[in-house]
Amino acid sequence: MRLRLVCPFIVLAGLSPLCLAEWEFFAMDTGTRDSQTRSYDQQAALVKELGFSGIGYTGANNIPEMLAATGKHKIRFAPLYNGIEVRNNGVTHHANLEKTIAEVKGREAIVWLYVGGRRPADPSGADAPVVAKLQELADHADKSNVRLALYPHAGAYADRVQDCVRLVKAADRRNLGVTFNLCHFLKVDGRELDKRLEEAAPHLFVVTINGADKDGTGWNTLIQPLDVGTYDVLPILRKLKSLKWDGPVGLQHYGIRGSSRDNLGRSMKGWKTLLERLDAK
Repeated sequence: MRLRLVCPFIVLAGLSPLCLAEWEFFAMDTGTRDSQTRSYDQQAALVKELGFSGIGYTGANNIPEMLAATGKHKIRFAPLYNGIEVRNNGVTHHANLEKTIAEVKGREAIVWLYVGGRRPADPSGADAPVVAKLQELADHADKSNVRLALYPHAGAYADRVQDCVRLVKAADRRNLGVTFNLCHFLKVDGRELDKRLEEAAPHLFVVTINGADKDGTGWNTLIQPLDVGTYDVLPILRKLKSLKWDGPVGLQHYGIRGSSRDNLGRSMKGWKTLLERLDAK
């Protein structure tokens, strides 16, 4: 994880040139596909053209095709989204997950894991099998130098970033960390942003952002392009900067209708505006 320095020498009237610090900013494939952009190659070409550092993929199949597309267009293979499921009879995961982890060996890869199932009323009596599964997967991933990042998801066993932090601390594996996910943070409670980021910081591998409405409740209001929405994303970046966190930032576009090119282009403009505001502060 590293902070990229890009120096476009933006000259404002009467001011000297600016050199903006930019985290690696990748696009999740929740927003890279439409009727015109379907194949992995087309998606990788689009995000490269628009200036994203990489693309995040969903699933545990077709990994060679994904890697070929990112390699061809010289972008990063960003986090791969998958998960585990907490059931009454044990904790399960996708049949190809372990194979997938091995396939991304040597690429500084991160695999996202949501923890599915219902959030327990008493985690102390329910976490043990979940922690054991996470330790098993983390040990397997460590052999391939792959990191795992728990992904808080509304309505799941771990639907808050603090749930993910609790599990990561219990599992105690150096390659197991957490994700701060803005849309799910807002969906679940949206409270005490600074505290949540501070708690997550020692274990934070990835952050995802998007435009949103401050009082939004549905996904159509909680996931929008970065150039719209009444929720100000700047405090997140400001807090990450104060924490000296330098990991990758992902763009969530799940459920946004219309052209992927147009939507991603708008969010890239919104991202650059956020960086300018951060630099100005």
